[in-house]
Amino acid sequence: MLRQAMKRSKVTIKEMAERLKVSPSTISRALQNHPSIGKKMTQEVHKLAEKLGYYPNSLAANLRRNKTNLIGVIIPRIDRHFQSSAISGIEEVASKAGYYVVIFQSNNSYEREKENARMLMSSQADGVIACLAMETNNYDHLLAFKNNNVPLVFFDRVCYELETHKVVIDDFGAAMKATEHLISIGCKRIAHVAGNQQIAIFRDRLRGYQEALRRNNLAQEDELIYYTEDLSGKEGALAARRFLEMPSRPDGVFCSNDTSAISVIQEVKRTGCKVPDDMAVVGFSNTPVSLIVEPALTTIDDHAFEMGQAAARMVIRQIEQPQEDIASETIIIRNDLVVRESTLKQKLTAD
Repeated sequence: MLRQAMKRSKVTIKEMAERLKVSPSTISRALQNHPSIGKKMTQEVHKLAEKLGYYPNSLAANLRRNKTNLIGVIIPRIDRHFQSSAISGIEEVASKAGYYVVIFQSNNSYEREKENARMLMSSQADGVIACLAMETNNYDHLLAFKNNNVPLVFFDRVCYELETHKVVIDDFGAAMKATEHLISIGCKRIAHVAGNQQIAIFRDRLRGYQEALRRNNLAQEDELIYYTEDLSGKEGALAARRFLEMPSRPDGVFCSNDTSAISVIQEVKRTGCKVPDDMAVVGFSNTPVSLIVEPALTTIDDHAFEMGQAAARMVIRQIEQPQEDIASETIIIRNDLVVRESTLKQKLTAD
């Protein structure tokens, strides 16, 4: 006959008190190393707790203090280098300040992002850090945090419709910098692989590209802009094929992320053309793979780790200083152009 497995019941403070023949309050104070409890008793209590596998219910204790020490993070894709780097920055700052981080992935779905927000509200997170999903164009689920006085900080893909704290980079200026670099090496016909135009950062990168062309008296041609849904590798390859099929090919391409830029390089090389001699390529984000591709990719370093750190400091400041009378504040993180072999061709000289 099979015996049914019995679930082991959780050890309680009351049981520990009975074993040591002291009051439950003595056990509780000893577990917190309270100075009113002698050193010997404190050691005995900790020894018994370890032996029995007792763990204090810190969540319940925190809720009694109206604080969970929990920061929720909603991100689109955890497998993207930018997002994972930002999370590392958030966790570094949060851990040092005594907060735990719980991560929710929207997978760029509006409905899933709404569910993420609902779960964080029910978990009574002390604060929330969010990067919007591609599909999100309604913000009622995020407004709920503000309405319930839960500090909310956006980073990267931010919501301008809500008056909240934000951490961004100057996407417009970074895109200008990338495009003007292509111009500086002699590119005259520059294409752009654009991100989803529902997202502000990709609209800004498109505008930065266009402004750089305007300032340098280069023609802006609609056919040189390839719009994508999510800047995937597949879309980058399709963009490259379209550019390569043009009677007058682009001699430079600025892509709104590294994933699409790497696919452009691979597709250009597949056809027998050379990068950068026939077509120079610039990406965006400085992901690790940008160093591995041949030739190595020139890209914008958006300092995702620092962005995460800044977002964490912002939300913790709001949690710990609720009296602070600042409705919204925006921090702009620096960005740098990292020049590598995908644009290292000899500059053209004037006649």
